[in-house]
Amino acid sequence: MSRFIDERKNNWEKLEGLLEILETSPLRGLPRAQVRELGELYRRAAADLAIARAESRDPRLVNYLNSLVIRAHGKIYRAETQGAGLIRQFFAKDFPRIFRKNWKFMTLAAGVEVAFTIFAFILAYNDAQFAEVIGLENVRYAAENKIYWWKDINEANQIASAGLFTHNIRVSFYAFTLGAFFCIGSLYILAVNGLHFGGVLGVCYRADPAFANELVTFVVGHGVIETACIWFAGGAGIMIGYAMINPGDLTRAQALKQNGMEAARLAVGFACILIVAGIIEGFLSPSLLPAWVKFGTGILTGTAMFAYLLLVGRDNENVRTI
Repeated sequence: MSRFIDERKNNWEKLEGLLEILETSPLRGLPRAQVRELGELYRRAAADLAIARAESRDPRLVNYLNSLVIRAHGKIYRAETQGAGLIRQFFAKDFPRIFRKNWKFMTLAAGVEVAFTIFAFILAYNDAQFAEVIGLENVRYAAENKIYWWKDINEANQIASAGLFTHNIRVSFYAFTLGAFFCIGSLYILAVNGLHFGGVLGVCYRADPAFANELVTFVVGHGVIETACIWFAGGAGIMIGYAMINPGDLTRAQALKQNGMEAARLAVGFACILIVAGIIEGFLSPSLLPAWVKFGTGILTGTAMFAYLLLVGRDNENVRTI
C-alpha cells in the first residue's frame, strides 16, 4: 500500500491545488486545460478511493481520499446559478475557512490597533494636554459637564442605527481598500482608530470615572463585534498589500488576484456582521436597559462571532493532507 500511495500522491496533491484555487474562484474562471485536468484527477481519485476501501486497512488514507473526492465532486457539480446555495456555502464554509487560513494577518491587525489604543489611553489619562493634541477637547468638555451625547440616539433609533452601521462599514472599507498601498493604508487606519478610541477612554476616565463607566456601558453591547470587524477588515487589507510585497512563487499579479479574492470575501462577511453591530448600537446600547444586559450582549455576540469564525466549516480541514 505504501507503493500505491507513492505512485498516486502527486495526482492527489495536484487535485488539492486545483480545489484550493476553486475556494476563491468559480469553476468557469479556470482555463480549459485546468478544467479538463480537474475532471481527470477527480476520476482517478474516485478510482483510488475504491481501491483503498477494498485493499487498505488504513482508515486515515480512506478518510483522506473520501474527503478529497467529496470536495472535488462538490466543486465540479455545484450549480453556479443557485444564488441562495452560494450564499449559504459562503457563510457556512468559505467565510470562516478563509478567516482561519489568514489568521496571521487578522492577528497582526488586531495587535496594531490594540497597541495604539493602550498607548493613547495611557497618554490621555496621564496628560491633560494630550486631548488637545489629538483633537478631543469636546470629549473632555462633555465628560466634565456630564453631557451624555450617545443618549441622543434614542430620539431617532432607526435613522441612527442605519447611519451607525453605514459609518462603520465605511471605516472598514477604508481599512480594507487602503491596504493596496503596500499595507501602509490599512495600518494607518487601524492606528488612527486605536488612538481615537483609547484617547476618548483616557480623557473620560481622567475627567470623570463615573462618566467614563457610563460610556463603557454604552459601547460594550455593540463594541465587541464592531471593533473586531474593523480589525479584521484591516487584516484583509494587509493581505492585499502583502501580496504585492511578497508574492512568493507567484507573479505579483497572480498573488494579488489570489489574496485579493480572499480579502474581498472577508470584507463582505465582516460588513454583514457590522450591520448587526449597528442595529445593537442604534437600539440596545443607548437604551435604559440595565448594564448587565449590555455587558451580556457584548459577551454573547463576541463569543458567538469568534466561535463561528474559529469552528464553523471544519468538517474536511483535518483530513486534507496525508
